Amino acid sequence: MVMLQGAVPLNARRFMVDFQCGCSLHPRPDIAIHFNPRFHTTKPHVICNTLYRGRWQAEARWPHVALQRGASFLILFLFGNEEMKVSVNGQHFLHYRYRLPLSRVDTLGIFGDILVTAVGFLNANPFAEGGSEYPVGHPFLLRSPGLEAPCSHALPQGLWPGQVIIVRGLVLPEPKDFTLSLRDEAAHVPVTLRASFADRTLAWVSRWGRKKLILAPFLFYPQRFFEVLLLCQEGGLKLALNGQGVGATSLGQQVLEQLRELRISGSVQLYCVHY
Repeated sequence: MVMLQGAVPLNARRFMVDFQCGCSLHPRPDIAIHFNPRFHTTKPHVICNTLYRGRWQAEARWPHVALQRGASFLILFLFGNEEMKVSVNGQHFLHYRYRLPLSRVDTLGIFGDILVTAVGFLNANPFAEGGSEYPVGHPFLLRSPGLEAPCSHALPQGLWPGQVIIVRGLVLPEPKDFTLSLRDEAAHVPVTLRASFADRTLAWVSRWGRKKLILAPFLFYPQRFFEVLLLCQEGGLKLALNGQGVGATSLGQQVLEQLRELRISGSVQLYCVHY
């Protein structure tokens, strides 16, 4: 799933989001999916098409744009086995059947009259198959004072089975560590997730300081975006990094319900914290 967050300028004529098979300028690469809202015509509309060997195929047209000049937006591109589905601001907008293999796509191109504030490449559901047609794409909360690390977020009702904590951000150029901890009302820290960039290790840390290494690839890279998901379930927490499930830690249900604070610190710039 690709999330695009931004705004349409007041004088916008058109913009394009292209899922390309290459990034060259000459010759122009094949474009598997061309998403093209047009605002300047008598009847604004959206075109989807495919460019193959320098020739556009038969275009697909939608008579409504679902985007407004001068307004912000959150677009989700959801990729299935045979077609792409698009939602705008949480509402289904269109679907477009693939004409070229999706496996050829390796470049995202964004052109035209558009103000982009964030682009996210998100896993629809790293824990299990199924779920809602459009997973929630929580907006990146850019330049929010509440996201300046270190930061603290209250969990007034604790954690319960099915709840997901989402943390998205950018690793700084010369990182040292990244820590995500959960605390109860007595300021105890039953569980901490700690990434150490010096030795490239990821570990769960108990309240007594005991470390349990997570035997998975280290998926934090300097100047790269990251996504941490913690899924609360009966008996503990499951962890996913950048869309890949990488492990779990055990916690009693009573402990989970008593957690009241989420703390994040380290060499990161945060863009989204949701729970």
